[in-house]
Amino acid sequence: MNDASWGAPPRAGHWGSTGQGTSPGYGREVPLSAGPLHVAGDAAQTRPMPIVPGSGGYQDDGADRDQGAAHIGGPLFRDEQEPDIRPQEPAAPQGPPAKKSAGRDLRAAIGVGVGLGAVILASLFVYKPVFLGVIVVAVVVGLWELTSRLAERKNIKAPLVPLAIGGAAMTVAGYVNGAEGAWVAMAFTALAVLVWRMTEPPDDYLKDVTAGIFAAFYVPFLATFVALMLAAGDGAWRVLTFLILTVVSDTGAYAVGWRFGRHKLAPRISPGKTREGLIGAVLFAMVAGALCMQLLIDDGVWWQGLLLGLAVAVSATLGDLGESMIKRDLGIKDMGALLPGHGGIMDRLDSLLPTAPVVWLLMVAFVGS
Repeated sequence: MNDASWGAPPRAGHWGSTGQGTSPGYGREVPLSAGPLHVAGDAAQTRPMPIVPGSGGYQDDGADRDQGAAHIGGPLFRDEQEPDIRPQEPAAPQGPPAKKSAGRDLRAAIGVGVGLGAVILASLFVYKPVFLGVIVVAVVVGLWELTSRLAERKNIKAPLVPLAIGGAAMTVAGYVNGAEGAWVAMAFTALAVLVWRMTEPPDDYLKDVTAGIFAAFYVPFLATFVALMLAAGDGAWRVLTFLILTVVSDTGAYAVGWRFGRHKLAPRISPGKTREGLIGAVLFAMVAGALCMQLLIDDGVWWQGLLLGLAVAVSATLGDLGESMIKRDLGIKDMGALLPGHGGIMDRLDSLLPTAPVVWLLMVAFVGS
């Protein structure tokens, strides 16, 4: 029994006298109206006990019930939960059911997305080297976010300086010398990571250099394929198609999954993603791919766009799941906070990076380099 049962005012519906008077057998006079002390016949209870009509600590179908006698309800032992007899506030009226939340600040996300889109389009169609500079900046910031989170959450110290320099060189080499230049720069970046880490104690050397080489491949090397697309004669339109398809795939997955999502796609990796969202990503990307290949790419055909859109939807989803796996392992929600409504740069590159080599390869296969 809890302390709330002692001295609580009587509730409506309790049996017993509510008039003024005294109760015998307590050594002092206690007004009957001062608490839930009830008298059945000549015997008084020795402790205040809530009395609930028709419920009970025991059931008795005998004469007492027929005579309307009060039955003691509530727990019989101290470790049982006693019903709360204190007056309760009336329940507040329930409003209409809450609308389904999108889970992020849509205004900030849309505003940042429009701003980034304006910068990308202006640099892409005004002067290609400026857009190449945008890629380099995104690569360096992405490397900084990734290595910072690895150090904070796992105490993995992937060397940022050789990664940033090598990543920038890798992107420029891919634009100037093609895929061969990108591979050479990747090899030298990995070597630089190995040598740079030698300046520190050997503890965790293998762990740090492994993470560094992974970061070099994951961020700058995959981003180099955007520079390879940019180097083509109609490179600006190829890059624009790549960006449109990836954004449309993500948007289709988000919109359809938010509205119709019922079946989880990969609940242990990313609980928010659904199979319905993947279907939306495929449909949106295939339609956008057919339009882009037919209207934007020289010698492109609509059916090629269907295949391209399908491949983009799959690779973008896998890329998103891949980074979700990394973030789940690190125990974080976002890689950074530079972009309100989006997270960090890496949270925007997650689907773009693995999609870049897929689009570059299919573009070469469909319309040449």
